[in-house]
Amino acid sequence: MASRAEYEKLLERAYAQMPEGPVERTERLEVPRPRVSIVGSRTIFHNFKEFCDAVNRKPEFCLRFFSRELATAGYFDGVRAIFQGVFEEDTIQRLIQIFLRDYVICPVCKRPDTHLVKEKRIMFLICDACGAKSPVRPL
Repeated sequence: MASRAEYEKLLERAYAQMPEGPVERTERLEVPRPRVSIVGSRTIFHNFKEFCDAVNRKPEFCLRFFSRELATAGYFDGVRAIFQGVFEEDTIQRLIQIFLRDYVICPVCKRPDTHLVKEKRIMFLICDACGAKSPVRPL
């Protein structure tokens, strides 16, 4: 068993190794900025698959959300999403924020460690961090 003197010595050593000042907080959920281009009357979301992987959601689910919110047809070709109509990057960015708020971030603990489960006809956002189960709008 360690003596009090040894404990204090180890504690001082630990404090000496800690960084000075406040520790910078880094976000675990880093959503890439959308790369959007307009070709004719179509809008191409080039890094759509990267976005889906970052938020841990199926591309089909994300595509359904974006298509519904943009009120247009869209399809996924493996890496990118293509929507009928002309939509600016800031519109897509705004929709990403809505998607994160409604379908990714836990409303209780505000963490992104969630998954979606459909029970009967109701879809729930279940948090892996705090265990909260919150209903979400169906798509």
